[in-house]
Amino acid sequence: MFKKLRIIFLFSVLLAAVLMASGVQAQASGSVYVLTIKGTINPVLVDYVDRGIQAAEENNASALIIQLDTPGGLDTAMRDIVKLMVNAYVSVVVYVSPSGSRAASAGVFITMASHVAAMAPNTAIGAAHPVSIGEEGEEAMSETMEEKVLNDAAAYIRSLAESHGRNIEWAEKAVRESVSATENEALELNVIDLIAYDLNDLLAQLDGREVELIHGQIVTLHTAGATVIDFGMTGIENFLYTIADPNIAYLLLSIATLGIMAEIFNPGLIFPGIVGGISLLLAFYSLGVLPVNYAGILLIVLAIGLFIGEVLTTTFGLFTAGGVISLVAGSLMLFKGAAPEFQINPWLIAGVCIVITAALAFLVQRAISAHRKQAVTGREELVGKTALVKVALNPEGTIFYKGENWTAISESGKITAGEKVVIKRIDGLLLYVVKQPKEPAGKKSKR
Repeated sequence: MFKKLRIIFLFSVLLAAVLMASGVQAQASGSVYVLTIKGTINPVLVDYVDRGIQAAEENNASALIIQLDTPGGLDTAMRDIVKLMVNAYVSVVVYVSPSGSRAASAGVFITMASHVAAMAPNTAIGAAHPVSIGEEGEEAMSETMEEKVLNDAAAYIRSLAESHGRNIEWAEKAVRESVSATENEALELNVIDLIAYDLNDLLAQLDGREVELIHGQIVTLHTAGATVIDFGMTGIENFLYTIADPNIAYLLLSIATLGIMAEIFNPGLIFPGIVGGISLLLAFYSLGVLPVNYAGILLIVLAIGLFIGEVLTTTFGLFTAGGVISLVAGSLMLFKGAAPEFQINPWLIAGVCIVITAALAFLVQRAISAHRKQAVTGREELVGKTALVKVALNPEGTIFYKGENWTAISESGKITAGEKVVIKRIDGLLLYVVKQPKEPAGKKSKR
């Protein structure tokens, strides 16, 4: 009996040892997920980071690395990403790379929130002052509100820096004074944890490092020889991230304007209306995730209304002039007060305004021509034409024109049969005519 128990005990110990060994081996040769953030921070990236963290957690990844290169972005999106990072059950490493990259504004907060912060050579970090309360924002934000926003941002980044043992004073200066640092300065100031030349160097330096997660769990990173999984955006995420750009949003809004106007002025074309409608919906999505100024949107809508009014009423350029002024003003105000990365390229504004103005000028010219153009169908076609008198006009009689006899009244006295008359106007089925002027003496008709 005791012999059997001893055998079972030894077998259990051996099995446990094998499982532990296999567990250590799996951890040592585990996987590392790599996410890439390049560009402004917006809500699309929140979903991307969330999906990446979930995948890393579900697959027991050794670490999740975010390769970061950003000029900043939306505060709300940045805070959502930070919350995902600090509450993750996997170690999150932010790596400002490749060389020439930066982690500015919102990127500083994301870097500070990481369990391990690293930078590549020739990179920079800093300038985290809230731009919405900068020089342009002071017009729309009271001094008290400005102080509240600034203090909130400073407290937030102090908390992130303190939780990971980083330089609290520098972090606060990055918010209040917009200070920046190179990778060497950041390492010396204890803003980051290490400098890595490339991803392989980063994995080598991370191996064996202990990291404390927010839940109090201490984990040791085993990244040497780990399988690197490049966790990229999906096609839809890439598309949405691309159009969530101020210049793209403005361009979509412009295409929507041209398409819808073309459909209104030429009913039945269908294609311009479809393109315009799709562009308008995409523009609404883009503007919905960007810090837009609603006064700018209203001015652009007013411009569209004036353009439509011009073609429908033909004010000979008055509505067009007002529409162009409203369009330019709305374009300049669309992202007024936002960070520089959310400003529209002035050359794009100029190009769009020129194209829309040219299109309107063409439509207005056609409308004016249509008003001035003589009708070519129906009875109105007769006005100005020459006819032959069949029954003398005294003043009423009959004239012949293109195979038809018409009752006519002379407005230039009696006209005998055989003479030619010019039709001046029409009243119902009655034509009013005058005698055709005689050709000057000596001038002969060419045959």
